[in-house]
Amino acid sequence: MAEQPEIAPEQASAVGTPGGAPVRKPRSAQPGGRPDAVGAFDVTLRIRRFNPEAGAEAYWEEFTVRALRTDRLLDALHTIKWEVDGSLTFRRSCAHGICGSDAMRINGRNRLACKVLLKDLDPSKPITVEPIKGLAVVKDLVVDMEPFFASYREVMPFLITGGNAPSAERRQSPEERARYDDTTKCILCAACTSSCPVFWTDGQYFGPAAIVNAHRFIFDSRDTGGAERLEILNDKEGVWRCRTIFNCTDACPRGIEVTKAIQEVKRAMITRAF
Repeated sequence: MAEQPEIAPEQASAVGTPGGAPVRKPRSAQPGGRPDAVGAFDVTLRIRRFNPEAGAEAYWEEFTVRALRTDRLLDALHTIKWEVDGSLTFRRSCAHGICGSDAMRINGRNRLACKVLLKDLDPSKPITVEPIKGLAVVKDLVVDMEPFFASYREVMPFLITGGNAPSAERRQSPEERARYDDTTKCILCAACTSSCPVFWTDGQYFGPAAIVNAHRFIFDSRDTGGAERLEILNDKEGVWRCRTIFNCTDACPRGIEVTKAIQEVKRAMITRAF
């Protein structure tokens, strides 16, 4: 496993702030930026920011914007970036819960910003937004995903077959396909892996997402690389580091039973039945 960049510990807690960083003066979007439609409301986002070019310490900054009842957290972040502070940095792409780009900690829970409605987050209180944990922060809400993808690549997340190339498709029954259906849903957002306390404290752990993607091929009846993947995961930083606390399952925006998949890989490792 490649070593991850060292993640600096959080600073001593400032009064009234989560995570221990100072809070800067709140800023608001200019009036008239959003229509004052029926049900519109003001919401305050407390965002943990970090700019390596401006200083070594992270800080909290509050923004108040006008939102509609149909707005998601991602919409509020767009309003801030487009109307208040263009330097705010975050990842997003499809904005429909498919690409997995905008995973972040929202009120202390790993979620996709594009799937969370502001009205469901109790907008009467400031909503805290911070980068996912366990990965080095590049800027603001953007983290270095390379260690995450290095673990993903290491489990060989592709179909391995033997013999000559077939003259037709490799057939599979509906029952065989159903065996690994749940783990095909992974969108590599890292919400599960970055919710794992073992991953936070030991950057060498493969993490739930890598194991889930190994599961997807280990139990594929067309694949012949299951034993090799199990050997890779039978490592001191592999499946045996899992403590079965279900953080990963709770965090998955796709509803994958991540902890169950990890236990099935453990069982396959012992019984060699897959």
